[in-house]
Amino acid sequence: MSTHKVGFFVGSLSSSSINRVLSKALIRLAPSELELTEIPIGNLPLYSPDFDTDYPPEPVALKEALAASDAVLFVTPEYNRSIPGALKNAIDWASRPWGRNSFDHMPAAVIGASPGQIGTALAQQSLRAVLSFCNARQMTAPEAYINFRPGLFTDDGEVTDESTAAFLADFMQEFHMHTERVLTVIPRS
Repeated sequence: MSTHKVGFFVGSLSSSSINRVLSKALIRLAPSELELTEIPIGNLPLYSPDFDTDYPPEPVALKEALAASDAVLFVTPEYNRSIPGALKNAIDWASRPWGRNSFDHMPAAVIGASPGQIGTALAQQSLRAVLSFCNARQMTAPEAYINFRPGLFTDDGEVTDESTAAFLADFMQEFHMHTERVLTVIPRS
């Protein structure tokens, strides 16, 4: 199997983000065929169509990072029953201007952690609707709503619970297989 470059977004801008810790765990548990690189979103200006003819440097870098990626992974918290504004802003930049959507036919997966009992289920539902409009090729199963609790992860992303570690490793293996299948049919240019 091929090695694939995966750009990933952490939806939270918080310095103590549990989803950033989750992303570290996913990197640790990913198959060796997936090379994960974070695509930063914290310095993006707010999107406006006024920029469509002349993108600022930060959104240009965002689109270049996506162009260099074979697939994309979203690691997101849930804010007010939806996705964080910073993540939506990044998606808006990446999917514009019209006709230059960076997510078109790109393999994508969604995961998130929350201290709440339903994890990030509603945020993921919102995100999946946006990604559908962006024509991303989403991995629909397994769904992954991680109920974060103190001690589940170390700060560097080691998973302390065996069943959670096994689930996350399986999720990343499924994402690798999904990426392989999508790219076999719709190669990235």
